[in-house]
Amino acid sequence: MNSLSPLRSTLNRSSFAARQIAIRPVTLPILHKRNEASYPGLKPGSENFAHAAQNIREEAAKSGKDIAAAIAGVNVPKDGFMGVTGFVASEVPKPVMVFGLAGGIPYLGAGATTVYLAYQAGLATSGQVGNIDPGVATTILDQALNVQTTYGAVMLSFLGALHWGMEFSGLGGHQGWKRLALGAAPVLYAWPTLALDPTMALAAQWAGFTGLWWADLKATQAGWTPKWYAQYRFYLSILVGTCILGSLAGVTYWGPVGGHGHDLHLIREQRRALATKPEDVSGSEVTLVKGDETWTRLRKTEDLKREQAEKEGKKLEEKKEHDE
Repeated sequence: MNSLSPLRSTLNRSSFAARQIAIRPVTLPILHKRNEASYPGLKPGSENFAHAAQNIREEAAKSGKDIAAAIAGVNVPKDGFMGVTGFVASEVPKPVMVFGLAGGIPYLGAGATTVYLAYQAGLATSGQVGNIDPGVATTILDQALNVQTTYGAVMLSFLGALHWGMEFSGLGGHQGWKRLALGAAPVLYAWPTLALDPTMALAAQWAGFTGLWWADLKATQAGWTPKWYAQYRFYLSILVGTCILGSLAGVTYWGPVGGHGHDLHLIREQRRALATKPEDVSGSEVTLVKGDETWTRLRKTEDLKREQAEKEGKKLEEKKEHDE
């Protein structure tokens, strides 16, 4: 009897272990069923066109928010491009917004003047007649370009000086040499552009405004500026950049630029042609009178005819007196 006891205990332990193995849960790899959106076949991820349109709108809104956040350099709790842009723009103090936009007015005026005068000068050099004397148009065009480049250099210097003001006030903490160097760099870059050809100066300043905005974006991300500053600078840079590119396009397409590679013989030849055929230029009421190669004058045709008749009458009287 006692000899069978070890055998029974061994069997009992084996059956208990077997029951434990039978009820123990088996962990298997979990296989996720592919749905329509993740299926790599030809079946579309959207159930219908309305669902597809909704997905497109959601993705566009998310992409727009990402773009606006990248421009602003900050994350805001708004959805969509306009939501983020409008929220950041609402944080800009009104005086700052007004003065910033007003600062673009001279650029708009100089750009529009440049394009108009380039068109007039281009008409003259192509043998056509514009509303302004070709020499005058070319001279004023050169001056308008110089005004625009000078104002651009001043604006770049001013935008750099703002960082000195932020450093003096301790906005975002005192950064020392780094922020002072950032404020001085635009001045050192803009000043030499005044010695360049106007068109080259405009191109260099466009690159300067773009690079300075990128630096302002990094400064905003680092907390050196107000949170709205990068976006504010971005759209003002878009305004300035549009004026610069418009001026370059107008001068390049119509041209020429007086005093910078332009052949003045073209203007002189055009003046000679205008003086020899005034009736083709001014019609029957006004006549273009040639002086020397530096000026011309418009006169009423009837006044010129009256003066000519008076001269001929005097010649006849002098001839009769001589014959007598």
